[in-house]
Amino acid sequence: MDLFDKFQIVSDVSERILGTGVNPFGVCMDRILSPTRAEVNGRETILAGTNNYLGLTFDPDCLAAARDALGSEGSGTTGSRIANGTYAGHRDLESALAEFLGFKSVIAFTTGYQANLGAISGLANAQDTVFIDADCHASIYDGCVLSGATIIRFRHNDAEDLDKRLRRAGSDDSNKLVVIEGLYSMLGDRPTLADFVEVKAKHNAYLMVDEAHSLGVYGPNGRGLAEEENVLEDVDFVVGTFSKSLGAIGGFCASNHPKFDYMRLTSHPYMYTASLSPSNVASVLTALRLMQERPELRTRLHENSRALYDGLIGLGYAVCADNSPIIAVKAAHQEEAAFLWNKLLEYGVYVNLAIPPGTPNGVSLLRCSMSAAHSPEDIQDICSAFRKAREELS
Repeated sequence: MDLFDKFQIVSDVSERILGTGVNPFGVCMDRILSPTRAEVNGRETILAGTNNYLGLTFDPDCLAAARDALGSEGSGTTGSRIANGTYAGHRDLESALAEFLGFKSVIAFTTGYQANLGAISGLANAQDTVFIDADCHASIYDGCVLSGATIIRFRHNDAEDLDKRLRRAGSDDSNKLVVIEGLYSMLGDRPTLADFVEVKAKHNAYLMVDEAHSLGVYGPNGRGLAEEENVLEDVDFVVGTFSKSLGAIGGFCASNHPKFDYMRLTSHPYMYTASLSPSNVASVLTALRLMQERPELRTRLHENSRALYDGLIGLGYAVCADNSPIIAVKAAHQEEAAFLWNKLLEYGVYVNLAIPPGTPNGVSLLRCSMSAAHSPEDIQDICSAFRKAREELS
């Protein structure tokens, strides 16, 4: 028996997808031209699958801040936060995020993935139970496994099912942590947070909301879905990332719990990973300021999302959820999704191909994500590419 024999199913799926054309999981952006354009295979291509929601990756202020930090503090910290890796910028970033969110404490992580991995494994252990939405991101699942806690899944966006499972768990001695997302990254749907707040309070549980895709997108100040639904004070832990609306890399967890900072000594992904580079910290701090100063970016993002959503519905595509900056188009099967994806790239549009097992309920998707930086002409061109791809399919 070979070590890689267990990957045969993955290999078979990969071979079928590769048989339709370009490898969708190995696309190289040969040259980045703007927040919404890149050169792919020698052709200028519209980027409609990058999660660059506010379009800040080329903002002059962010770039200038990053350059200044690179020159004054070097290219990296070469150490973890508990060794030599805490710089003044890390503390400034955590303070700025805490003030922005209205929370007492924030802990910054080197990646968004590590924010979930580190927060969940740092908070929970084998004596605890974590209840997670069935459609949660892989980083949430992995954080639960690393924690050693008992894991209980509940039906997607179903607070009643969560209520039932918490009731079944009874009043044992374990702490109970509920983890959901503000905007689900595959289908682009969102929960009714007030329902989950009610259920967690009823059972004396803690609630963690991953606002990775909703930070900067929802709420009058861009604080996320919890702000949008006016329940931010009822959420115990907010997790987020810097790699979406803030246009960089990294993540954080925020809380009002008076003992929250103890997690700096219990979370291995925080304790044993080199900290964020100074240039990255400076860029994120600037992007956080711009996100607050320029609410028109959110307005433009939602206008663009509505335009693409309406355009794809008008073309007869099946979209998986109500309008949001994530617009997931459902395909009949993997081969159809791969064919359409290749045609879109041929027509100068890049989206994400998402297939099982990385998608909910075994569905195959063409996943689009809108940006405030997309122009009306970009959206027209995206719709035109989808129209031509559909024509070739039939």
